[in-house]
Parts: sequence; structure tokens; C-alpha cells
Amino acid sequence: MPALASHRKPRPRVRSTTPAIGFTTVALASVTLLSTQSALAAPAPKPSIEDVQKKVDDLYRQAGTATQHYDQAKEASAKQRTEVDTLLDDIAQRADKLNDARRTLGNYAAAQYRDGALAPTATFFLANDPQSFFDQTHLMNRMATNQQQAVTDFRTKQAEASRKRAEAVTSLETLTTSQTRLRTSKQNVQDKLAEARTLLSKLTAEEKARLAELEQKKKDEARRKAAELATKQAAAKAEADRKAKEAGGGTGTGTGSGSGTGTGSGGSDSSATTKAGKVLAFARAQIGKPYVWGATGPSSYDCSGLTQAAWRAAGVSIPRTTWDQVNVGTRIATADLQPGDLVFFYDDISHVGIYKGDGMMIHAPKPGANVREESIYYMPIYGSVRPG
Repeated sequence: MPALASHRKPRPRVRSTTPAIGFTTVALASVTLLSTQSALAAPAPKPSIEDVQKKVDDLYRQAGTATQHYDQAKEASAKQRTEVDTLLDDIAQRADKLNDARRTLGNYAAAQYRDGALAPTATFFLANDPQSFFDQTHLMNRMATNQQQAVTDFRTKQAEASRKRAEAVTSLETLTTSQTRLRTSKQNVQDKLAEARTLLSKLTAEEKARLAELEQKKKDEARRKAAELATKQAAAKAEADRKAKEAGGGTGTGTGSGSGTGTGSGGSDSSATTKAGKVLAFARAQIGKPYVWGATGPSSYDCSGLTQAAWRAAGVSIPRTTWDQVNVGTRIATADLQPGDLVFFYDDISHVGIYKGDGMMIHAPKPGANVREESIYYMPIYGSVRPG
């Protein structure tokens, strides 16, 4: 008997994909590892010493700007505090006067009560709101002249006291704003200085030596420019003296008039020279004292605190900040600078020094440094003024 054919379908052979998945995983892991190694092998390039110097200088300049904001806010806060205290004293005095006026009204009301006249008016006088009385103008005609004056005085004093209280509230709000600005400015200064110190602390000994070398080159170049200015100023002065001598010896007939004119001019020049001498004498006496932001002496200074104190020693009052000092006096070209003039630096006018002659100045440089002499070309010059 013939064998029956099988009706079972052949089982398909299934390929396992596990090896392929394992290979893909290994490949991805290898790529990730290579990427990580690549990142570790190529750290961010370290800034050059020149970049560090530029960054540190910029941070100190920003700190100088923040210091001027601090000085400005501190001055405004102190001024506002004085105004608030004055207003509060005034309010207290006005309150005493208001109480006196109220007692006077009470006395009139008591007298009317004793006399049995105008009892409703007496009740009104003792009310907390006498203003309603003045809406009833027909009652004023029934009062004696001094009674009317007492009520008018009371009304005036009440209005003045109310106005002063409103001023005090506004002044207190302004004071709060000034104090907030003061805290913000102080924090900005501290942040900039901390960032500069952190940057310098990361330098190696060799890098610090290189930074010092760059700093010295900068100072040498500034002194070279100062020497050039001194030479030009000396030549200009010699030429001016020669022309003055020639003009003075020209004619005999003009002696009297020339002498009179010369005396006035000489007196003015002498006064200016005397003031400049006092300014420089004071500034020289501060050399070696530390820069402290916000300080105005006598043991430490910031840049504008030094200039303000120096000119005060010469009997001239100038404002506190560089931004206000630059607007005081006469603007002077760099070539025409004379001892005692103020020289301002940077586009934002955040630094100032006192010109001493020969292209040099005395200034309070920055945190960590002392008051010293330096070339005016050490920083970019904004402009100069002559106070007084």
C-alpha cells in the first residue's frame, strides 16, 4: 500500500537577531566613549596673559564705575536722611503749635458755654474736624474778631501740618530708594573685585611674572608720553615768556597802563597758583595711603574722594563724584594742563587724578593700591577741568 503524503507544512527557519543587536550596542558605546575621550582630550584653551591683563583692567574699571554709583547713592542717602530728620522736627514743632491753637479754641468755647451763648458753636469747636465749621460761613459773622482769628490760625496750622506730613512721607520713600541703590552699588563693587581676585589667583608664578612685565611696559610707555608732554609744555612756556618779555620792553609810554593791567592779571594768577600749591601739598601728603572705595579720608580715599579733599584744603568746594566734578570749573586741553587741574579718564568718566606737572598726576588708583604719582597716559584720558 502506498505511503500517504504528509500534509504538515515545513516549519520556517527563524534567524536570531540577537547578535546584530549586540553589535549595534557595542558600536554605539564605542562612539560615546570616543566622544567623551575627545572632549576630555581637548579642554577649552587657556586665556593668554594679555587677555588676563585686559580682563583684570576692565574689571577694575567696572569696579571704579560701580564705586562712583556707590558714592552718588551714599551722598543722596545722607542728604535725604538730613531732609527727613528736618521735616520730622518741623512736624513735631507744628504739632505743638496746632495743639496750642486747639487749646485756644477750647478756651473760647468754654467761655461761651459759661456765658450761656452759642452752645452749638462750643460743641463744634471741640470736634475733631473743625473744617466743617468753615462751610457754615454764616456762623463766622456772629463771632468776635479774635475768635475768628483763632479759628483761622487753627485752620492754617492744620493745613501746614498736613502738608509737611505729606512731604515727610515722600522724603521717606525717596530715602528708601536711595538706600536700595546704595546696597546694589556696594554689591556690584564687591562682585567685580571678587571676580578680579579670582582671575588673578588662578595664575601660576610664571604667569604672574609675565603679567608684571606687561604692566611695567605699560607704565614705561605712559611715562615716555608724559616726558614728551613735559618737553612740549616747557617749550611753550619758554616761548610765552619770551613774547611777554618782548611785549613788556616795547614802549615806555605804555608802562603805566600796562602795569595796571598786569597787576590785576598777576593777582588772579597768583591766587590760582596759591590754590594749586595747596591742592598739591595736600595730595602729596596722602601718597602711600590705601585706596578704599567710598572713602573720603583722612586715612584712605577713592579717586574722587581724594580730589574733593585736596581742593577742599585749598578752600574750594567741589562735588563728590567724578560725574559731577567734571562739570565744575573750566575745561582745559591736555596740552594746557597746569598743576592742580583735574584729569578724568575713560569714556564713562569713572576715574580722576590731580595733575602735578610734567605729564604726571597724583591719584588713588584702585583697590589693593596706594595713592601714588603716575603718568596721566596710564589710562585713556577723557578730559580735564580747572576748578576754582
